[in-house]
Amino acid sequence: MKPKRTLQERLDQEGVVCAEGYLFEMERRGYLTAGEFVPEVALDHPDSLIRLHRDYQHAGSDVMQAFTYNAHREKLKIIEKEELLEPLNRAALRIAKQVAEDVGEGEEPSLVAGNISNSNIWNPGDLASQEIVRTMFEEMVGWGQEEGVDFFVGETFYFAAEAFCALEVIQKTGLPAVITLAPMAENLLRDDWTVVDTCKELEQRGALVVGMNCFRGPATMMPYIQEIRNSVACHVAALPVAYRTTEECPTFFNLNDSRGCTCPSPHGRTFPTALDPLMCNRYEIRAFAEEAYQHGVKYQGVCCGSAPMHIREVAEAMGKKPPASRYSENMEKHFMYGSDERLPRHISEYGDKA
Repeated sequence: MKPKRTLQERLDQEGVVCAEGYLFEMERRGYLTAGEFVPEVALDHPDSLIRLHRDYQHAGSDVMQAFTYNAHREKLKIIEKEELLEPLNRAALRIAKQVAEDVGEGEEPSLVAGNISNSNIWNPGDLASQEIVRTMFEEMVGWGQEEGVDFFVGETFYFAAEAFCALEVIQKTGLPAVITLAPMAENLLRDDWTVVDTCKELEQRGALVVGMNCFRGPATMMPYIQEIRNSVACHVAALPVAYRTTEECPTFFNLNDSRGCTCPSPHGRTFPTALDPLMCNRYEIRAFAEEAYQHGVKYQGVCCGSAPMHIREVAEAMGKKPPASRYSENMEKHFMYGSDERLPRHISEYGDKA
């Protein structure tokens, strides 16, 4: 194997692709319960999680991010499975590390990222809730450090103070921190910090990478990414959801069905289980990644809704040639669109009218 470069080294060179979106993809594949959204798959069906890691790696993800999103104490308590907390975390971390190291001859191992995220219980007016969150972060970060991660991702924060807490806990390990924010529809974090000011503060406090992930699709994330890139000197992260959010519906929480019909879900909203008609195609994801890369954004990926095809588009937009590029689009041989002289012209001509 090639020597494994650090996150800093890769960012300073060609950049880094980090696939997220494990939660939605595991639910789509039938290995995770929508609503609860707890990643028990690491214990119940480890082979399926290994497969998804490998698919993202094949598509171009440089990072195997441990699937511990929502694997914190409060979430396990809600589903009355708190005894699974440490086994679940360690299983997810070991699976990520296993796949990261299992590469072909002459290939570079993937980076391994530990993961902590929004707790959904942080309360700016309640110090007790904040201490609970800090304790949750400390135990998850501790397990990640013991399992040998290369860096930590703290993601999907919609309270600035919670993001600062996550960074502080990560920094105690001495490992690099990637911290990404997820503002809701009011376009501010819930404790009234702006996204840009929060990113500037995170940089000042020592985060290696700052930026945004989740909640917003390409159209409503890009303006923030440009402003962040112009406001900080550190590396910037951009990981949108794979859905067509708009100025009227800036996050995927409030997206309406594009067909204009009543949403058939029992809860009456497209989020989180009826978003399918609103998914970005691969060309939209590639266009976002290319624009972000042109702005100097060198930590990229796709969050909820992502599939390996999206990750390949991001990787290729950043100038990479992952193994999956062998199978990138080639319409030259297509029976309807192709130009190869061996294709029957009467069929392609018919196709032009179809």
